[in-house]
Amino acid sequence: MSAAPLTPEDLWPRTLAVTGHALETGALQPITTEARTVVDGGATFQVRVLGRVALKERPRPAPSSAAPFNPFASPEPALVLGDVAPAHVCLLNKFNVVEHHLLLVTRDFESQDALLTAGDFDALATCLEGLDGLAFYNAGEIAGASQRHKHLQLVPPLGPQALRAPVEALLPALPGPGREVAAGALPFLHRVVGLGPWEAPEPGARMLAAYRLLREALGLGATSPYNLLVTRDWMLLVPRSRAEHLGVNVNALGFAGSLLVRTPEQLSAVAALGPLELLRQVAGLAP
Repeated sequence: MSAAPLTPEDLWPRTLAVTGHALETGALQPITTEARTVVDGGATFQVRVLGRVALKERPRPAPSSAAPFNPFASPEPALVLGDVAPAHVCLLNKFNVVEHHLLLVTRDFESQDALLTAGDFDALATCLEGLDGLAFYNAGEIAGASQRHKHLQLVPPLGPQALRAPVEALLPALPGPGREVAAGALPFLHRVVGLGPWEAPEPGARMLAAYRLLREALGLGATSPYNLLVTRDWMLLVPRSRAEHLGVNVNALGFAGSLLVRTPEQLSAVAALGPLELLRQVAGLAP
């Protein structure tokens, strides 16, 4: 099902090698976009407009009443980087918008709205050790998930400059593990926590503790939809109330500061409204 097990040292070289081969064979099919920027609240948001060739319907998840469908049961070998302990597979996102977009998928079927586990965060720690980028999770269809099989995602730093995500420019100085705060510059319901030094022991366990802290602080139920952003340094959780606004579907990358729109008209609408207000419209509501 997959290549040799991945170590942190292997991840980036194998990403480059598998990407090159997958592009040559056509297994990887990047979606063409035109990149624009919109400055709002001190952050430079990235807004990508789909190219005409890329204008196609995204596959919709099966209704929640349907039997679980496992789209990753037999991933294309040309897209697979390898196994990640304890129970995950790392592969390329076939229809990627961001270059070197990785998926971290559970080998056995688990629902995308299930709680993240110690195993999920241990696997994510391995990948973040190999790529100091931005990890994210879309918990449920309202949060932008397009597949029902549980998968975390990881992309290289989005920028600008050295930022893992544009929203990083709006985060306050964060306390260490065990204390969550709200960023005053973000006008939507959320909480953020610092993870402490990456070199400290057991990053997976520290991420799991931070995740549980944020969920408790926001009063999320077992199946409440939310978006999660994770870097080596911080974790941000945003509850969700709606999947889209102005016809723009928002997933976790939107809250990172990277939006995808289908048409130039949607780009104009987002610029006029402001990305932060767009995010406020789809975020969870304060109790």
